[in-house]
Amino acid sequence: MTIVENPTTVITGGVDTHLEFHVAAAIDANGGTLGTETFGVSDAQYEQLRGWLAGFGPIVKIGVEGTGSYGAGLARHLRSAGIDVVEVDRPNRQMRSRQGKSDHVDAVAAARAALSGTATGLPKHRDGNVEAIRVLMIARRSAVDERIQILNQMRHICFCAPDEIRARFTGTTPNALISHTAALRPRNNGDVVRYTTLLTLRELGRRAQNLREENKRHARLLRPLIRATAPSLLEVNGVGFDTAAKLLVAAGDNPERLHSEAAWAHLCGVAPIQASSGKTQRHRLHRGGNRQANSALYTIMLSRMRYDARTRDYVERRRAEGKTTGEICRMLRRYIAREVYKHLPRSVT
Repeated sequence: MTIVENPTTVITGGVDTHLEFHVAAAIDANGGTLGTETFGVSDAQYEQLRGWLAGFGPIVKIGVEGTGSYGAGLARHLRSAGIDVVEVDRPNRQMRSRQGKSDHVDAVAAARAALSGTATGLPKHRDGNVEAIRVLMIARRSAVDERIQILNQMRHICFCAPDEIRARFTGTTPNALISHTAALRPRNNGDVVRYTTLLTLRELGRRAQNLREENKRHARLLRPLIRATAPSLLEVNGVGFDTAAKLLVAAGDNPERLHSEAAWAHLCGVAPIQASSGKTQRHRLHRGGNRQANSALYTIMLSRMRYDARTRDYVERRRAEGKTTGEICRMLRRYIAREVYKHLPRSVT
C-alpha cells in the first residue's frame, strides 16, 4: 500500500504489544482509523513502525500498552526519538464485549485512548538507578521467599522425624536450625530413615545458607544505589533499605510522572475513594495501586505505631474520638505517603 504524506493531518498512534510482535494503528485528529500494521520486536522494526506512522503525517503522541513489560523496548526507542509516549491500560471489558477482541482493535483503542486523554500516564523510563534497584529486588524477593519455604520444609521434616532428631531440633531458632543442620555429617548405620532425614536436613540447611549469602550480596549492591538516588528518604522515621527500595521502584526513574503528592498516594493505594450515593456521603478504601509500595507504607506504619511516641499519641487520640483501628491505619498510611513524597527524587530543572 502506497502512503501519501499529508502534512496537514496530525497523527496519534496506538500499539498493542506482544512478546514476538507489535500491532500499530494510526488515527487522525477525529479518531478515524488510517491504517493498522504488524511489526517485529527489534530496534530496526521499531524504526520501521515509527516511519510507518510518520508516513501518515506528523506524530503527536503514541499510546502503548504494556510499557512495563512487552512494550518496554518500544517505549524506550520512541522516547529516544523525541516522541511523546503515553501508557495505556487494557481496553474496558464492556467495550470488548460489544466490539470483540483482536490485536488490531486493541491497537486502535490504544490510539483513541491517547487521543481523547483517557490515557495520560507517563511510562517509567527504566534507564537509571531505580531500574537497577528494581532488577535487584526481583532476585532478592525470590531468594527471601525460597528461604522461607526451605525453613518451613525443614520444620515439617523435624516434626515428622524419629524422636531422636525431633528432640534435637525442637525449639531452635531459624538461624540456629540452619547452622546446625548445615554442619551435619550423617553416617549410614543401617537406619535408612534416620540417615536420609539427616542428609536431607543438611542439604536444605546448606541451600538456606547459600540464599542468605546471596541476600547479603544483593544488599551490598542495593544500599549504595538507594543512598545515591534518595539519601533523605532513609532519614524518614521507619524507612529502611527494603521499604525505600519498594517506594523508589513504584515512583520510577522519572519523577515528573508524579505531579502531586495526591497522585503519589493514589499510586500507593492509600488515597480514599469517593463512594457516595444520594444522601449517603462517604469514602472507601482504595484497593488498587502499587501493592509493593502499599506494603512498604504498611511496614513503616507498624514501626511507628510500636516505636514512635508521636504516632502512639495520635493513635490514642483517634481512638478516643471513636475511630476504629482500621480507620486509624488508613489515615496513618495517607499521612506517611505525604511525608515520603517530599523525599522522593526530583527532576532537575
